[in-house]
Amino acid sequence: MKKALILGVVLIFGFALIIGCGPSDEKATSEAPEKAKTTFITIGTGGITGVYYPTGGAIARIVNKKKDVYGIRCTVESTGGSVFNVNAIMAGDLQFGVVQSDRQYQAINALAEWKDKGKQEDLRAVFSIHPESITLVAAVDADINDIADLRGKRVNIGNPGSGQRQNSIDALEAVGIDYKTDMNAEGIKASESASLLQDGRIDAFFYTVGHPSGSIKEATAGARKVRFASVTGVDSLLAKYPYYAKAFIPVKLYPGAENTENVDTFGVKATFVTSAKVPEDVVYAVTKEVFDNFEDFKKLHPAYAVLTKEGMLEGLSAPLHPGALKYYKEAGLK
Repeated sequence: MKKALILGVVLIFGFALIIGCGPSDEKATSEAPEKAKTTFITIGTGGITGVYYPTGGAIARIVNKKKDVYGIRCTVESTGGSVFNVNAIMAGDLQFGVVQSDRQYQAINALAEWKDKGKQEDLRAVFSIHPESITLVAAVDADINDIADLRGKRVNIGNPGSGQRQNSIDALEAVGIDYKTDMNAEGIKASESASLLQDGRIDAFFYTVGHPSGSIKEATAGARKVRFASVTGVDSLLAKYPYYAKAFIPVKLYPGAENTENVDTFGVKATFVTSAKVPEDVVYAVTKEVFDNFEDFKKLHPAYAVLTKEGMLEGLSAPLHPGALKYYKEAGLK
């Protein structure tokens, strides 16, 4: 009898405990905050010795400072350059990329590499960045002073998939040089050009880049003396393509070069692009953080010294992504 009474009390107590705790536990579970979801994004850049790679790194650092606010984690990838970045963004392998303004124009208008693929209709512009000059670096002993002197020479015009390769071809064709028949053209990454020139394996190389460039500093600091050759005779080229403009190489940035005066050439702009499929809030956050930290961003690389907020909305051929446009309207830039 005593055992039965004790068992009954235990059962009643257990039942009351279940009834009493059940709703509270359920309420606590339902009210527990969900762990914030992290959105991972990757920026495609270029070779590690160019300006694209540190540009991507600068943007990533700025965005990652607010990772707890936006739930965005940004990484950077060194790539083959503009064409690769556009194609990877369109395939969804990258979310953002640094792309030459001429390549942006060609992709959205189904030109050059995209002639057979058609218009890259999902390509979206975010902002433009630094100006880039088509730079022709030549060994003094190769007797190259101007682009017209490249006939019969060994010249690196850039790897397939890079923006500079087409710039090189355009510049050569403007002065009547066929890179396939009139010279020995190499298709090597720009980051390898300096060592090839110093080793005597090439006579000159093209590099579309913002200045100063680590790779070109390497080329001008070696034992083999070099100069910047002028890129002239391109007036028809500038009239034909809206993304090209006259430029010059500031030789004071390269004391190791033989030149004593700035060297004439032409150039494009580096631009930051994405896909229409990337969410609006993600693009808005990236744009806002770059522009809200504009002065700090300008200090991250000497090539950014000439930047203005208004200028960063120029040189864009693809439609603006709605996320970027939202910020520009809020900031009074559009």
